[in-house]
Amino acid sequence: MPAEQLPDQPTVVVTTAGSAQTSGTILHLRRQGFRIIATDIDPTAPGLYLADRGYVVPPGTSDAYLPEVRRICREERAIAIIPLVDEELVPVADLSFDDVAILLPRPDFVAVCLDKYVLMRRLAAVGIGVPATSLASEWDGSLEPPLVVKPRAGRGSRGVTVCTSPEEIGGLIADGPYAADDLIVQERICGPEYTVSVVVWRDGDIQAVVPKEVILKRGVTKYAVTRRNARVAEVCRAVQHELRADGPFNVQLALDADGEPRIFEINPRFSSTAPLTIASGVDEITGLLRQATRGGPRLADDWEEGLVMVRHWSDRFLQETEFTGHGISPAATDPLAHSAPQIAQVAR
Repeated sequence: MPAEQLPDQPTVVVTTAGSAQTSGTILHLRRQGFRIIATDIDPTAPGLYLADRGYVVPPGTSDAYLPEVRRICREERAIAIIPLVDEELVPVADLSFDDVAILLPRPDFVAVCLDKYVLMRRLAAVGIGVPATSLASEWDGSLEPPLVVKPRAGRGSRGVTVCTSPEEIGGLIADGPYAADDLIVQERICGPEYTVSVVVWRDGDIQAVVPKEVILKRGVTKYAVTRRNARVAEVCRAVQHELRADGPFNVQLALDADGEPRIFEINPRFSSTAPLTIASGVDEITGLLRQATRGGPRLADDWEEGLVMVRHWSDRFLQETEFTGHGISPAATDPLAHSAPQIAQVAR
């Protein structure tokens, strides 16, 4: 849609309303003047109730997902969608045919990043440092423990195990929940870990690189600090130069004993640490959204170093009419909701 035809309050769909960072992202975009439609598979997802409107949708792996999200985009007249979970990244690409801007890298880059084994091979082939990696089905014991064993497709540290002996690795491969061809065995890089926002859009020019040193991770990053590291930034820029994401991505890497960055994963989307990138001075989400829908302006690589993110639980208060106006309820998943009245009335 041409910029001159956009409404004064453009509508944007934000997915994964139950994730750690999404509620803050929804509130931030509303403050920036956007009308936000939130989606999630779970009616208890808090972001559903903090958006202008919320929808419960099928999982991204379901054949019903794309038709439902397409319907929502059409009925709500959405101009853009911001997908925030891996399972949705491939199907939403079809929405581009509906004139919906998709805040993701190009589909071929997304596909490479979603297969960790393919990603490691692609990066190594162009000279970008990665940990030594093999498929579990091809593991010959030549890599010295400790080693990381993880699914070649997955997110949020799910299924990731650090193994300290060949026997432990062999047992995990033989008896674990994943087929050997669906697991990778990877050298563990034990130096400082970084999660890096790389801000780029369709012209391919990198607008900002914001490295954040991870202080504590529990599935997602809980504590992190913005940290300038010229070599980290150089390696992340090389990813864009060699693989051409041409959309927002997040690099996860660790420094080896020589201080050299080794990339072990790339999220082809905004990451859970995007709020820290925004707080430090680079509003990558609003900035790229405006570029995708209004043609600019570009962002500057100007941000505050030494800013720490402390992720915590937060309460939000709504008028009851605003809460119920979405037409959905978190109580729908409560097993006590259909129990005897005296049980259902127990204080929570």
